[in-house]
Amino acid sequence: MKITIIGAGNMGGAIARGLTYGNMIKAENITVTAATSKSLDIMKEFNPAIHTTTDNRQAIKDADIIMIAVKPWLIDHIAGELKPVIDIRKQIIVSIVAGVPFSHLTDLFKDKNTTPSLYRVIPNTAISIRESMTAIAAFNTTEEQDKLIIDIFNELGKSVLIEERLMTAATALCSCGTAFALRYIRAAMEGGIELGLYAEQAREIVAQTVKGAAGLLLQNKTHPEAEIDKVTTPGGITIKGLNEMEEAGFTTAVIKGLKAAK
Repeated sequence: MKITIIGAGNMGGAIARGLTYGNMIKAENITVTAATSKSLDIMKEFNPAIHTTTDNRQAIKDADIIMIAVKPWLIDHIAGELKPVIDIRKQIIVSIVAGVPFSHLTDLFKDKNTTPSLYRVIPNTAISIRESMTAIAAFNTTEEQDKLIIDIFNELGKSVLIEERLMTAATALCSCGTAFALRYIRAAMEGGIELGLYAEQAREIVAQTVKGAAGLLLQNKTHPEAEIDKVTTPGGITIKGLNEMEEAGFTTAVIKGLKAAK
């Protein structure tokens, strides 16, 4: 199984690094491209076995899967560059380009007689440590192909196959959501420092607490309120803190932030 990643930026580079830690794709079967050698030098420094090149056409010739991780305004140019050499009958195209729908991707890559097998994938930057939440939508694909792509991204965290119409909402939750979660952690750290903790102590305490809270939901498959009920005793400090946060608009602020990111 050979994968070519077009684009060695934050997301493309993170995917390449994450893949090397998994069992499905060997580092020597990963090729990464970039417009300049600077990003590729960083990739080589990370793992010399990864193939790097500035030649996109050459890079995809033997690839089973082509992942395109470029800025949205570059997708038309990249598609025009790849189309003369891509074999859409055999090669799977995975777009990690935010906001570009299947209708446009199909127009870019189809030929007269064949429609390409396409995926739209939205991971988050935790993919570099194999802890991403990845949303996947499929178009003109087989169950076998779906399983392959899901298995690849499950090695890099957790993935969910959804309808394309839900991709924008999923992006707000899983991609933008990383920044939202980190902003809560920063706020909690600042509160901890005000209460007397050192910054390093506050960071460790808050990060592990958030990790543990998420772990409870994932392992127990419970609603957040069920876990909240376990730590909110009558007249206790937890419920007092929650009520103060709600009065300040905590839930409303989160929902508004998600809607703004949609």
